[in-house]
Amino acid sequence: MQNNRYVPISAVTRYIKRLFENDGNLQEVWVKGELSNVKMHSRGHLYFTLKDEQSRVSAVMFAGNNKYLNFKPEEGMKVLIQGSFSVYEPQGQYQLYAKTMQQDGVGNLFLAYEALKNKLELEGLFDVSRKRQLPKFPVRIGVITSPTGAAVRDIFTTIKRRFPLASITLFPVLVQGPGAAPSIVRAIGQANEINNADVLIVGRGGGSIEELWAFNEEMVARAIADSNLPVISAVGHETDYTIADFVADLRAPTPTAAAELAVPHLDELGDRLQHRKVRLKRVMGEYYFGLQQSLMRLQKSYAFKYPTQLIRQKEQELDRSMDKLKKTAAIFVGEQQKQLIQAQRHLALFSPTGQLKKASERVESLHKGLIKESNRHLKLHQTNFSHKISRLSSLNPLAIMERGYSLTYKKGKTVLVKSIKQVKTGEALTIKLKDGQIDCHIIGTEESLKNGRKNEQKNDV
Repeated sequence: MQNNRYVPISAVTRYIKRLFENDGNLQEVWVKGELSNVKMHSRGHLYFTLKDEQSRVSAVMFAGNNKYLNFKPEEGMKVLIQGSFSVYEPQGQYQLYAKTMQQDGVGNLFLAYEALKNKLELEGLFDVSRKRQLPKFPVRIGVITSPTGAAVRDIFTTIKRRFPLASITLFPVLVQGPGAAPSIVRAIGQANEINNADVLIVGRGGGSIEELWAFNEEMVARAIADSNLPVISAVGHETDYTIADFVADLRAPTPTAAAELAVPHLDELGDRLQHRKVRLKRVMGEYYFGLQQSLMRLQKSYAFKYPTQLIRQKEQELDRSMDKLKKTAAIFVGEQQKQLIQAQRHLALFSPTGQLKKASERVESLHKGLIKESNRHLKLHQTNFSHKISRLSSLNPLAIMERGYSLTYKKGKTVLVKSIKQVKTGEALTIKLKDGQIDCHIIGTEESLKNGRKNEQKNDV
């Protein structure tokens, strides 16, 4: 059995997880069902089971997502969830990772809300870069809301309490129902056309998602985005989020908070003004005191007491500076002249004429040296040659003959006789002398002394 055919269960689980994550149909799903086994972890994560009549699946909604819920999930509650499916590897089971959750019954509105939100976000209407800063001290406030709701009373009361200098212009609109969205769009257009406001507050009090739906309409979102006047969105309660909140230049959690964000508090301004007055007075006092001290130092200074002596002193300093300048200039000119002379010498040394002359002198010197060295080598070789001639002459057989020596050959002058063993009695020989040769026959031989005795052999011819 080969073990390499088997893989760990963790590898299989990881492979299945990748299948889930690579399937687009499982990464952006909308499901509905009934909550069961709801448990809120101490870290803020929400664990639950989502079930219907035939199936159930484990699910989790992390704290970063469930903090935006505007209701408390409870056992048996029917909900609509948008999220993705994946595999929890430690237990090898698939589960739902919820991103958003709504109570069932508003599902269609929620789908429309998410679709429009994604569309406008892709167009860049939510970008922070396009949002405008609110004026710090607005004196003309435009309010677009229902004239009979609690929101308008809260806004008026808060603005008058905080900043009585501001004037308020109400643009009455419908805030719920079929005609609410067109009514809000017309009011935003009128406010921009009149251009009699520093900032606009657009909103209403709290309510259900259906009652707040006018502020999720595309026409309202685009009217807010196209407004030339800064817009504060103040819709519902703190947990309510509408499309208008994302498009507006600033979102307020409530209408009252919108009024507080729109205008400063007069008492706070007074405190800030008083603080700055005190600070300005202190800074001006310190600045004046500094100038006064400077003036006193100047009045007591040597220049003001003895101006003539100061001028004479400065004249002497000027004379010393002039002498120093002349001396320094003379030294500088001398150094420059030395550098110029050195540069001229250097230039003359490396000029083409100088280089040619130097090269010619070197060629002539080398020529003389070559001739001298050649003569020396020739004389040395002549001496060696003469020595070798002398040695060769001393080894020349003909020179030996001059002293009485001869060469003996057998008949035919081809074999040189070196031993008596090479010849026989009666054999013809040729003796080569310095001035000729002798032809003869052997009549006998005599061997040289050996061990004190002599062998003789005589033969008559």
